[in-house]
Amino acid sequence: MALLVHLKTIRDLRGKGDRIAKVTFRGLSLYTHVLENCEDEARFDETFRWPTASRVDENEMLEVQVFNYSKVFTNRVIGTFKMVLQKVAEEGQLEVTDTLIDDNNTAIRTSVTIYIKYTTMDGTVGVWSDGEFLDIPGDPEGTFQFETDSLLSGHSQGSGVSPGRSIHGIPTFRKAGKGVFSAMKLGKTKSSKDDHKKDEPAILDMEDLNRKAMRLGGVGGLDPDCISLASVTAVTTNVSNKRSKPDIKMEPSSGRPVDYQISITVVEARQLVGLNMDPVVCVEIGDDKKYTSMKESTNCPYYNEYFVFDFHVPPDVMFDKILKLSVIHSKNLLRSGTLVGTFKLDVGTVYSQPEHQFYRKWATLSDPDDITAGCKGYIKCDIAMVGKGDNIKSPHKANETDEDDIEGNLLLPEGVPLERQWARFYVKIYRAEGLPKMNTSIMANVKKAFIGENRDLVDPYVQVLFAGQRGKTSVQKSSYEPIWNEQVVFTEMFPPLCKRMKVQIRDSDKVNDVAIGTHFIDLRKIANDGDKGFLPTMGPAWVNMYGSTRQYTLMDEHQDLNEGLGEGVSFRARLLISVAVEILDTTSTEIVSSTEVQVEPVSNISESVTGKIEEFFLFGSFLEATMIDRKIGDKPISFEVTIGNYGNQIDGVSKPSAAKKNKKEGGGGGGGESDEEESELIQQNSSEDEADDDGDLVSVSSSPPMKPVITDRNYFHLPYFEKKPCIYIKSWWQDQRRRLYNSNIMDKIADKLEEGLNDVQEIIKTETAYPERRLRGVLEELSTGCNRFVTLANKDQNQAGRTKLDKERLKSCMREMESMGQQAKLIRSQVKRNTVRDKLKMVQNFLHRLRFLADEPQHSIPDVFVWMMSNSKRIAYARIPSKDILYSIVDEETGKDCGKVKAVFLRLPGKKGFGPAGWTVQAKMEMYLWLGLNKQRKDFLSGLPNGFEENKAPRTGSCLQSLPPISLVYNMKQVFQLRAHMYQARSLFAADSSGLSDPFARVFFSTHSQVTEVLSETLCPTWDQLLVFDDVELFGEAGELRDDPPIIVVEVYDQDTVGKAEFIGRTFAKPITKMCDEHYGPPRFPPRLEYYQIYRGNSTAGDLLAAFELLQIGQGGRAELPAINGPTDSDRGPILPVPMGIRPVLSRYRIEVLFWGLRDLKRVNLAQVDRPRVDIECAGRGVQSALIVNFKKNPNFSTLVKWFEVDLPENELLHPPLNIRVVDCRAFGRYTLVGSHAVTSLRRFIYSPPDKTQNNWASTARLMNGYMVLTNGGSQSRPSSPYSRTLPRTLSHPTGDAIVNMDANPSVRKMDTLVKLDASSDAVIKVDVNEEEKEEKKKKKKKKKGEVEEDDETDERMLDWWSKYFASIETLMEILRAQEAALAEAEEREEQEIAAEGADIKPDDHPVKGSKGKEKSRDKSRNKDKKKSHHAGEGTEKRPSKPKVNELLVYNKELEAEYDNFEDWLHTFNLYRGKAGDDDEAALDDDRIVGRFKGSMCMYKLPLSEEITREAGFDPNMGMFQSIPHNDPINVLVRVFVVRATDLHPADVNGKADPYVVIKLGKSELKDKENYISKQLNPVFGKAFDMEATFPMESMLTVSVYDWDLVGTDDLIGETKIDLENRYYSKHRATCGIANNYSVHGYNMWRDPMKPSQILAKLCKEGKLDGPHYGPGGRVKVANRIFMGATEIEDETGLKKQTDEHLALTVLKHWEEIPRVGCKLIPEHVETRPLLHPEKPGIEQGRIEMWVDMFPMDMPAPGPAIDISPRKPKNFELRVIIWNTDDVVLEDDAFMTGEKMSDIYVKGWLKGQQEDKQDTDVHYHSLTGEGNFNWRFVFPFDYLMAEEKIVISKKESMFSWDETEYKIPARLTLQVWDADHFSADDFLGAIELDLNRFPRGAKTAKQSSIGMVQNEAELPCISIFKQKRVKGWWPFMARDENDEMELTGKVEAELHLMSAEEAEKSPVGLGRNEPDPLEKPNRPNTSLSWLLSPMHVVCILAWRQYKLHCVLLLGAVLGLLFLGLLFFSMPSALSNKIFNIAG
Repeated sequence: MALLVHLKTIRDLRGKGDRIAKVTFRGLSLYTHVLENCEDEARFDETFRWPTASRVDENEMLEVQVFNYSKVFTNRVIGTFKMVLQKVAEEGQLEVTDTLIDDNNTAIRTSVTIYIKYTTMDGTVGVWSDGEFLDIPGDPEGTFQFETDSLLSGHSQGSGVSPGRSIHGIPTFRKAGKGVFSAMKLGKTKSSKDDHKKDEPAILDMEDLNRKAMRLGGVGGLDPDCISLASVTAVTTNVSNKRSKPDIKMEPSSGRPVDYQISITVVEARQLVGLNMDPVVCVEIGDDKKYTSMKESTNCPYYNEYFVFDFHVPPDVMFDKILKLSVIHSKNLLRSGTLVGTFKLDVGTVYSQPEHQFYRKWATLSDPDDITAGCKGYIKCDIAMVGKGDNIKSPHKANETDEDDIEGNLLLPEGVPLERQWARFYVKIYRAEGLPKMNTSIMANVKKAFIGENRDLVDPYVQVLFAGQRGKTSVQKSSYEPIWNEQVVFTEMFPPLCKRMKVQIRDSDKVNDVAIGTHFIDLRKIANDGDKGFLPTMGPAWVNMYGSTRQYTLMDEHQDLNEGLGEGVSFRARLLISVAVEILDTTSTEIVSSTEVQVEPVSNISESVTGKIEEFFLFGSFLEATMIDRKIGDKPISFEVTIGNYGNQIDGVSKPSAAKKNKKEGGGGGGGESDEEESELIQQNSSEDEADDDGDLVSVSSSPPMKPVITDRNYFHLPYFEKKPCIYIKSWWQDQRRRLYNSNIMDKIADKLEEGLNDVQEIIKTETAYPERRLRGVLEELSTGCNRFVTLANKDQNQAGRTKLDKERLKSCMREMESMGQQAKLIRSQVKRNTVRDKLKMVQNFLHRLRFLADEPQHSIPDVFVWMMSNSKRIAYARIPSKDILYSIVDEETGKDCGKVKAVFLRLPGKKGFGPAGWTVQAKMEMYLWLGLNKQRKDFLSGLPNGFEENKAPRTGSCLQSLPPISLVYNMKQVFQLRAHMYQARSLFAADSSGLSDPFARVFFSTHSQVTEVLSETLCPTWDQLLVFDDVELFGEAGELRDDPPIIVVEVYDQDTVGKAEFIGRTFAKPITKMCDEHYGPPRFPPRLEYYQIYRGNSTAGDLLAAFELLQIGQGGRAELPAINGPTDSDRGPILPVPMGIRPVLSRYRIEVLFWGLRDLKRVNLAQVDRPRVDIECAGRGVQSALIVNFKKNPNFSTLVKWFEVDLPENELLHPPLNIRVVDCRAFGRYTLVGSHAVTSLRRFIYSPPDKTQNNWASTARLMNGYMVLTNGGSQSRPSSPYSRTLPRTLSHPTGDAIVNMDANPSVRKMDTLVKLDASSDAVIKVDVNEEEKEEKKKKKKKKKGEVEEDDETDERMLDWWSKYFASIETLMEILRAQEAALAEAEEREEQEIAAEGADIKPDDHPVKGSKGKEKSRDKSRNKDKKKSHHAGEGTEKRPSKPKVNELLVYNKELEAEYDNFEDWLHTFNLYRGKAGDDDEAALDDDRIVGRFKGSMCMYKLPLSEEITREAGFDPNMGMFQSIPHNDPINVLVRVFVVRATDLHPADVNGKADPYVVIKLGKSELKDKENYISKQLNPVFGKAFDMEATFPMESMLTVSVYDWDLVGTDDLIGETKIDLENRYYSKHRATCGIANNYSVHGYNMWRDPMKPSQILAKLCKEGKLDGPHYGPGGRVKVANRIFMGATEIEDETGLKKQTDEHLALTVLKHWEEIPRVGCKLIPEHVETRPLLHPEKPGIEQGRIEMWVDMFPMDMPAPGPAIDISPRKPKNFELRVIIWNTDDVVLEDDAFMTGEKMSDIYVKGWLKGQQEDKQDTDVHYHSLTGEGNFNWRFVFPFDYLMAEEKIVISKKESMFSWDETEYKIPARLTLQVWDADHFSADDFLGAIELDLNRFPRGAKTAKQSSIGMVQNEAELPCISIFKQKRVKGWWPFMARDENDEMELTGKVEAELHLMSAEEAEKSPVGLGRNEPDPLEKPNRPNTSLSWLLSPMHVVCILAWRQYKLHCVLLLGAVLGLLFLGLLFFSMPSALSNKIFNIAG
């Protein structure tokens, strides 16, 4: 539905003036263009269109207002016309003429005539609410004219208007708040042909714009700051409603191999599950495996082994490789070992990390065979990945503290939860359609003959790869439409660390299976990890697969495309799949614990699930086919367009029976391919009637063959002229347009945002005014766009076929867009001049986010392919995403190229398109494409240029109206003259071996082409040539061509004498058009020169400065055109120069050149360069240097400064490059070019006189700012440097003295900064440091004092250079940590501010609900930080803090990076020769360097002010280069200190290297081969090398690290080069670093032969400064600055002397604050330089830490080099006495009685010395777990105190040549075992004590518990190196069945540490041996051996166990005995008794 208003005329106006009208409906106002000098009638004739979502109500109003337009003042209202739309709503159209009313509601004479039409269209349209459009009150000069659509649209609203009309209007300012005047470049609609000279110029003059902005501000009462300005970029973006923006980057780079290097350090493993393990770590990337060494009998092995993997593969392949870390137990040559656990992630995850690395992180191991088992241990590792050109900022490797916080440092990307769960990933494969033949038709005919049936020639199955596992479905024999209904189930941790799932259809073959097509599912796009997120889900949805062409060939040259490498060139198939994830509950019993891939059947799904099938219509027209490569120009050419398999001439079908049937049934059957194979191809342009009952049409998918016509000698074109062939295809797809619509809306927002950001960057780059205004405009557009998306996406038209992902994605997209819109609004309000760059970065994040969201994971309609066919061969193609040409009634949803003419460049398929073949164009098409539902077809021609008639195919019995045309015939033809003003190009690629090119430009416009002249041997040609194209015929309406001319293609070539010209690059431009009835004059004409970026492939190849104008030739012919002045230069023949009005305005400049010398010139044509000369040329003028007579003897020039004068453009941006060429003057007057260099920008050499009014070195505010930065741990001098925290800076009032109070001992006295205001005044102001900082300092001081008392005062003699080095590294780490914290804090504060502003609360208040998620994550990270700092703090408390040591600066980069390459006055220009390679190729520019020119330039406008030349001591010969040193040869002593190397690339098979250092300087070379360090990748060299050199001959120092080899030559690992000369002459004084303190003895002794006072005096003299004046009270004055400091020094005897050196040193450390001459002097330092290998350019091979001192030989000689030789480890002996054990678990059962007991013994060793294991004797048959030993272990070891590591030297194997040195932490392992006679001993428990930090032993066994180890962090810890002797009880531990730690015993031990000397004095024996034997343990008898007295043992055992039973038994036996005796004696006693009685 839409309302159209045609404003015809306004009559009876009074007076004469400029008129403008505004038409308003539903709050949206549209403007007409301005009519100038109207009298009583204003004829506007303009149409406006409002799309309406709801019906027009009869009460709604339309308002027309007419204004008198003013360029200066506010527009004055003439009158208003309002009408109610009742009649319009009823009748649909109405013509009205009525009078206007004025402000007093009185009718006036003026009348308006309007025509109103109300159309109802099919479908619904989104709500257009108020305030979603910008509102502009009036358009000054009509300069800014845009189309009437909303801000997002790049597509005209004109599609609904009858052809031949263009629509104009201006987006308007919003009424409320600050509006934005948006001068957008995309989508400009300019006014029609009667609109004169009111269009905007190509580059807007900024002053003009500012004036206009101010005027606008006046009009609307707006703040001029919020008015966004158009940018100054090229007109290529100036694309309007009928044409799309062409893509300039041509070459696909995705499938091309690239170099990658992955380095992995396996540091250690902890908490491995298992008993008495011998673990090995296996590192696996793809198919490459590497193993660490085996560590015996330990659950926490320490490896510190470094592995490097090199790859040369395409990025897609690289990032999908799986990196797997596994721990294997007991692996050896014979057995593979048992797997303990694995950890997997893909390489892409590593690359997406900050700095592409994980550093010191713990990987969690899990068992793939038992997912219920939980964590199996941890591996600590570093993983870093480097692509070409990446720089890894590796943290400093020296003495890291061991991170014990495993949980806080897990190896997981940001945002992944610490506890990952197991999950099942279900990939359901339903069916596929449209598969290609995978066999020859001959085979099919043979089969048919034998079997008698026609079979499909493909046996497909689906393979899914995920996380290193692979699953396959069954094979469906002979089926083009296979149905599987199977699911592949993966079990993997969730969230997975593998981002992509690879789904591939393969053809099963007996020989080898081949991929048919591949699709990647990115899990990040089908899931959302936010608070309201969702698990990965997808489908059921069709995914389209693309790959090679569909012809079957035995050896498919594009097979890689089917594997998913590179861009597919044809549709292959589509597959119906779905993905779901289920989180597993690992505690449940039914769960399958294995992670094996399972394949299961699933039930079928109905056809309608994926959406309702709709009939789609694709229309295309070929308006032009030019630039056809001449190789294919001899045969007729046709173009084929396909969508899916529709239109495909091989096996496609235009109207298959299957689809027709489905359509009638309303069912599915998506792809629409026929069930049986087509026996014959569809004829091209077939016109026979295949119409169905419904009068359907035949698809015409290819243009008729046509023979090309020659354009020029390189290219052909097809002679289409007025007859343009068309194609149309009907196809049937599931209607999932909604997905594409949403993508299109977001894409358009992103395009507009990207364009705006490019504008802002351009404005910043060209330093034009007000970049912040443009950024505000961009943000305003973004927030409007986001709100618009929420409105449009909310209404979901198509309910059928919506998947869960559709619903969830819509929700999350709407949330994201809403929040993005709000953030954009907030950021807009925060954009200020000084924050533009920061905010720009934030907005760029929005752009990435938008692009990510716009990428729809569920496909619908396949992409469209356009193929160029010649001789029935496929030559070149273009692939057009279907969403880009999809039609919608709502403008924002329409594809960006739908219904527009697009310039399409065809390219070669697959690998053919790599490299040079991919740079050239195969053909350039001007194409018009439209894709939409068949029922929306009536609009399909609306976007074509007007003026055509349709030519339809003759049909019988069918309605001709409904048929699309088979060709268009244009009856409107305009004739133009194109003028191409080719001025110059710069920074072109070198295409010849000389390092230069012979460039010429070829300009293509329509079917015409012309070339410029060839300029020989230059990379910066100034052609200054006008190319005139006469009689260019363009078809279409004149007005449209004015607004929308075709693009011009400019190609730059290098002319070669032999063979074809070589392609250098290409750029596009749009001409400014003048119609014959327009005036040729300002502001549009003459056009201005502009820069156009030239591209070759994907890389930039220079800039072209040119202007283009297109002039219509009217009735009067060419005579009416502006005159062209003939050639002014008779030498140039007929070549026309660029006319005066267009070429730049010139001024007179003088360029002074400093010629210093030439260096390292390579041979030319095998001959050495002997007599070189430098030629400098700029804009045709130049100067030559003096000749160097003998390059070998002295490569410096004798005359230092020369100058020349030249006319250069006033505009600095248009300055031509300056060319430096070096020629060798040879015998017989021959000159040979050695090399050249083009200085593209002279801006840095422009001289600006010092500004006297402003003082640029002092301001108190900056001082305070400095302190703020200081307290935040930042840096003051350079933000990049983390080291500038040494001492606070002071800055003062311009004229006064500043007093800087510097203290020799800052920990004692307070630091206050005094700033004296005036030299005459005595007032001294104290600038106090803020209170917090003082408090901190006090605390620190107290702490430091305490520490010193606690730790005995460190003896100076104990300290050495390494103490200084390690202390400095600690400081470096602290500073880096502080910086990170400050950065995080700043970000947090900003987030809080944004949140606070969003909720209108103060930042201090509670955070808003919206930011809860962020808060949570932030809290988490904060806790983590707290934990870390807590641990770190604890560590420092426990270890008595380091004593105060003088420090140096450790730079974690090269010194040159910190000090701008030392080019403060002497610049180095690389000289190039040879061809420039493509960026992606290995041929880097470094290989083309043939030498270096040293010198400088200074340019200034003439005349120069006399002040400068009148200065004292001005030497006119030196010009601006006053006070530079002479360049005579000078002898220098060079002292190179090499400290250490880190992370060297392994050079030997064993993954190690044997490095040594080689130093080269000139011809002298020092090899330190005999001191190679065996098998080390982190060697400590600690060497100083002295060499004598003569500058300039020997000035390039090369420090190389080589790998020593026993056999063969030594290999270079890497090297670094240092230019010593630039350092030597630099004002930063890089000869010898200035120490922090001045000492005359000890480790910190002053190294420089000149004392600080001498250096200061020399600097003052050179800088012509007053001073230094030393005064009383420790003061020194230098150039009105007063510094304060200590004045006493201690000598070696301890006596104190007076000295000025401390004062002088204070000044030197603050030299950058001295006005005029001040700069930072280089401190004492160590720099870290990357090592590079010539064969692996750009990839670091390690790093080397070093520094260089230089001393001139004519000065006093320096002292001996300081000793930095590596510290020798100190010999110690650790004596461990095992006294007793208790509560040891009882493992064995007694042989006879079954009683529990153990035969206990204890093992002990120091980590890394497992072979030196020591055992106690066995305490047999301990029944209570008690064991008595009194046994002594003795462990001698070497220990490095500074690094807290044990040093072990041992041979790795029996074949090793020499010993390898290892450094490992000092850890003592004690284990308790149960001895067994016949089986292996049983492990019972262990404890590992870190000798530097272990818990104090308990006093009794009872007090000893498992908590001592588990809560180690909270308990007080001790170090054996401090304590020396310690005794106590410690627990033994082991893991139980549930994998939890349990107590398995206790040991009483005594540890005694002695130095080797002490041990020698009091020796002891092992065990209980002499000397100093221990007494035998008092073991109970039970422990006697069975063999000696078995009965004894049995009795004792029986008594022990059956004590009660024994007593009872004994009682019973005695009782029985008594009874027995009783019974025995009873008879006789009785008889006796009887007889006695008887007797």
